[in-house]
Amino acid sequence: MSRKANKKEQHTQTQDAVEALSGDLHEGTIVKGYSGFYYVSFEGELYECSLRGKNRQKKVKFLPGDKVLFRIGEGVDDDTRGGAIEELLPRKNELVRPPVANLDQLVILTALADPAPDLRLIDRLTVFAQWNEVTPVLCFNKADLVNQEAQDKLKEIYGPTGFPMVFCSTVTGEGIEEVKALLHGKFSVLAGNSGVGKSSLMNAISDRWNLATGHVSEKLGRGRHTTRHVELFQLDSETLLADTPGFSTLTVPEDIKREELSRLFPEFLDRLGDCRFATCMHKNEPDCAVKHALANGEVAQSRYDNYLAFLEEVIQQERSF
Repeated sequence: MSRKANKKEQHTQTQDAVEALSGDLHEGTIVKGYSGFYYVSFEGELYECSLRGKNRQKKVKFLPGDKVLFRIGEGVDDDTRGGAIEELLPRKNELVRPPVANLDQLVILTALADPAPDLRLIDRLTVFAQWNEVTPVLCFNKADLVNQEAQDKLKEIYGPTGFPMVFCSTVTGEGIEEVKALLHGKFSVLAGNSGVGKSSLMNAISDRWNLATGHVSEKLGRGRHTTRHVELFQLDSETLLADTPGFSTLTVPEDIKREELSRLFPEFLDRLGDCRFATCMHKNEPDCAVKHALANGEVAQSRYDNYLAFLEEVIQQERSF
């Protein structure tokens, strides 16, 4: 079954689930899970919810971003209302790392300096996002630490991809309004290495959040993990943003086939039909349009090198099954 057909079936299942259950249930969004409880957002309020026994018995895994049907219960305290989750609604997508569901875009936050940009991690995340039908957004922070030449170099690398791209600084405020515009009306996940300024960016977007921030170790060249778990934050009634724990490793999705990988590099797409061989892997084959574009400077060397590295990983994964 195709992913689109599967989504259509899931939508039907969602409608059936809603209609089959009693009218005192409400549809909310999980914003975080902690110590066996799940905090569900509904109509501007947060409910501390437990799981019904059937969900614990089935060992259902709930993620931030999940849509659930829940029943409102008694208050936990003066500030928090209680409830119980009855049903997990079908997901439109899911990421494993960071562990979230139903997102619209993955905002890949990278520092322009301190620490230096990790282009391979950026490219891994763009591949991962597109494979899950999520829009990658490239956000380069700490623009106050580099000159225009450094920014232009990244524009040359990623401009041909067509991914939304923004340069910002939480120190000077440059690009913050543009970041807000990209986030508006969507559920976005903010992901990137430790020390790139995820929490600082969120504080610049909204002073209501007041998240803890860390510093970059001069010895290790990376930041401390100031975010310990995935939690969703609501900027307005239409906009959700998730801050995620820092991480530095990510594998390519296990179900990608070698012939599918090149389609996750948008600057390759228009050239795929011009290769001599329909099965061209753009590695050692003669008359390869992608390699021709590389030689002409139309494809960035770093993007091509990372494609080859990911291709080898995919081939190794295929051999292991």
